[in-house]
Amino acid sequence: MEAAAVTAAQLRERGNAQFQAGDHAAALAAYTEALSLCDAGPERAVLHRNRAACYLKLEDYTKAEADASKAIEANGRDVKALFRRSQALQKLGRLDQAVSDLQRCLSLEPNNKAFQEALRALGSSMHEKMKTMSCTDSKVEQMFQILLDLEENDADKKQKAAQNLIVLAREEPGAEKIFQSDGVRLLTQLLDTAKADLMLAALRTLVGLCAGHRSRTTAILAELGAPRLSAVLGVEHEQVSLAACNLLHVMFDSLKEGLQKDFRGKEDAVVLDSSKDLKLLIKHLLELLALEGASAHGRDNALNLLIKVVPRKSPKETNNSMSLWVIDQGLKKILEVGSTVCGSPGSLPMTENSRMSASVLLSKLYDDLKCDAERENFHHLCKDYVRSWFEGQELVGKLRAIQTVSCLLQGPSDAGNRVLELEGIMDSVLSLCASVREDHQLVAVEALIHAADKAKRASFITANGVSLLKEIYKHSERDSIRIRALVGLCKLGSAGGTDFSMKQFAEGSTLKLAKQCRKWLCNEAMDVGTRRWAVEGLAYLTFDADVKEEFVEDKAALQAMFHLAKSEDRSVLYAVASTLVNCTNSYDHEEPDPQLLELAKYAKQHIPEQHPKDKPDFVKRRVRKLLTAGVVSALACMVKSENPALTNSCRELVSRVFLALVEEAEDRGGVVAQGGGKALIPLSLEGTEVGQTKAAQALAKITITSNPEMAFPGERIYEVVRPLVSLLHLQRTGLENFEGLMALTNLAGISERLRQKILKEKAVPMIEGYMFEEHELIRLAATECMCNMAMSREVQELFLAEDSDRLKLMVLYSGEEDEKLRRAASGTLAMLTALHPPICKRIPQVTVHWLEILQALLLSTSAELQHRGAVVVMNMVAAGREVAEQLMASEVLEILSVLAKDKEKPRVAQAAKESLAQAVTYGLIKPNPEQA
Repeated sequence: MEAAAVTAAQLRERGNAQFQAGDHAAALAAYTEALSLCDAGPERAVLHRNRAACYLKLEDYTKAEADASKAIEANGRDVKALFRRSQALQKLGRLDQAVSDLQRCLSLEPNNKAFQEALRALGSSMHEKMKTMSCTDSKVEQMFQILLDLEENDADKKQKAAQNLIVLAREEPGAEKIFQSDGVRLLTQLLDTAKADLMLAALRTLVGLCAGHRSRTTAILAELGAPRLSAVLGVEHEQVSLAACNLLHVMFDSLKEGLQKDFRGKEDAVVLDSSKDLKLLIKHLLELLALEGASAHGRDNALNLLIKVVPRKSPKETNNSMSLWVIDQGLKKILEVGSTVCGSPGSLPMTENSRMSASVLLSKLYDDLKCDAERENFHHLCKDYVRSWFEGQELVGKLRAIQTVSCLLQGPSDAGNRVLELEGIMDSVLSLCASVREDHQLVAVEALIHAADKAKRASFITANGVSLLKEIYKHSERDSIRIRALVGLCKLGSAGGTDFSMKQFAEGSTLKLAKQCRKWLCNEAMDVGTRRWAVEGLAYLTFDADVKEEFVEDKAALQAMFHLAKSEDRSVLYAVASTLVNCTNSYDHEEPDPQLLELAKYAKQHIPEQHPKDKPDFVKRRVRKLLTAGVVSALACMVKSENPALTNSCRELVSRVFLALVEEAEDRGGVVAQGGGKALIPLSLEGTEVGQTKAAQALAKITITSNPEMAFPGERIYEVVRPLVSLLHLQRTGLENFEGLMALTNLAGISERLRQKILKEKAVPMIEGYMFEEHELIRLAATECMCNMAMSREVQELFLAEDSDRLKLMVLYSGEEDEKLRRAASGTLAMLTALHPPICKRIPQVTVHWLEILQALLLSTSAELQHRGAVVVMNMVAAGREVAEQLMASEVLEILSVLAKDKEKPRVAQAAKESLAQAVTYGLIKPNPEQA
């Protein structure tokens, strides 16, 4: 206990010194560490008070108030803590509480002029606030009067009033004032006018009122009612529907998370349980899905909301009760969207994205299930729904059943395959493929295409459906049918993947199919939905290297595909990404073991073969042609999409393509210039683990060879740190580790704020770990990274920690044979000894070889190593007489005397002269008559 108390006291003293020096972040860290070691109440109170001072300087007023309150709990007469809390409360806008604390300070120290002046200034602030609030009251009333005046015809005046109301609601005091001024009732009146501009103003103002405030959100939901919000979401006006979607998303976030900022304690006392409100909103969203009167955009927005708010954000969250509730209450309503056959009597209004959104929602719900029993229930409900349409129904019912199967196959494919095995389904699909009606054929052929995804299903279709698809492709008079039949043939023809030796069709057939796909893709007279299927076909055909080569040469086809990727039909995204992955060969492929190859040949087993045109030189040329055609801007546009079609799998494909595009250093500047760097950041933070890693590696490559401040301007550079740190995790490959370290080295050399961000991401222990790595390049990269990180005070302190070999390792590395490693390690030592003199006194204690290593640096043939060695010695001599005496008693004195006369190396000579001059000052040596 005594040792811990001493350590806590030392940390507090260190924090005090750092605070006085203006290093408030370091002081905060010292006080926090001291708190973890301290049990005594009075000492903890002082540390909390000191932390409050740090938080005030760092402008984190919520934490400043919390720490000051803890100090006051321990000692209610602590005037410093009371004064600091009053400062924090004033910044948080809680002026009445700030006045109370200041009055308490003055009652304890009546003659304190600082307290008197602060109270006077706060009184003036409160007076100003009261004037502003009274002015705000009248403004709010005036704005509502203008907006609700049916006789007011001045459109500009109304627009200005609406904009002022929205801006006012974005700030907490304004939002509260609108809320307290009967604003919700008045906003409800604006919504009920059914005028688009007034409804937009009301919805956007309500967003400000609900954002981050759970109790207000609950009150607003009670006033407006879930049915009204759902009805507004389902209106025909696209912008109004989108604004309602945004409001509902904000309400969901507020209800789920509560207040994040200044009101947490107070709010939690007011609102105890939001689950009923959440379920009420979700219930109405589910009802809207199957509501015939709802608009197509409203239905899409409802699906998007459900995708965002229902499934768990991470598997680490254990509670999936919301997904289970939605499956039980609304799975059949979601399937209503998925089963809709557009154009049939009584069909729901749909956009080109609606069915894809339904598939994505079903997939996310299925993925959120945790056990076999939950999955079996999902399968059971799907089968019941399909049977309800298929068994004993007319042709229209059978079409709905088959459309449902397609929707499931595009989403939770396990559920789709289970339903596909129901008696009569596959036979109906094949028979309807030959229907004379276009809409029937479309449904059946699409189902056939989606069913071919699984190997066992593909073999069944190859035996039973290929001839049928060929027949449709050759003889159908409708391009919309022919293109789907072609995609089915493409899918079956690509069953061998990239294996050159396994082709389903005769030589040249895939090239003919690809040519037809490109022709349809470039035909702007065809609708976007039909042209999308041409990209689907190319996504399968581009497994063939001959097809890839022809495709990248067809500039018109590339431009047409990129144009589709930017269109409103987002269901094309996955096909575009798949095609680009194939063209850039950015899929996973492992080199086979030579011994296993010989065994396979001996056993007469099949051996995969690579196409000659899939070799690196061909791939490099294809990448260049894609870059020239504008692939980066298309990918950046795809990433911006908020649509559910940008699934995690799709994001992974885009990340793979980006990594291929930045493989060559000379291409990276162009990728950044066209928006690639910006697009990679969200890809590296969200999606599959593989996708995030690929995007992070692409960011690392850009950071290594470009100026990071230009590649990632402004605040964006700080967003790059986390993805780069993720490359240091042990499960990453050696190359990923190396590139992550190299990129972090560049960032760490830019600014202290970036070094603090790297520290916050807990990268330093991982960097240290790689300094022990056997691979020499990784070890070197880690040491260079630590060299730049050593400019941070917190890292310098780590080298003085007890029972740590950090400093010893750096000294020993300075004596290694690898010159690059010696340069990095000795550079770190030079920096550490210059910035943190106590390290100089520790060097002789960490290893008996320290003098030998320093002498070797001073005698090195490399001028750079000599200079670093001379700087280390100079810093050590300057640090204290005891260390200087050890150095001057060795051969270092003679070496310095020689180096001081070396005119060819002025920097080395200058450091040597300063070392000798300091030794003279200590009286360890006599001045040199020549120098004198």
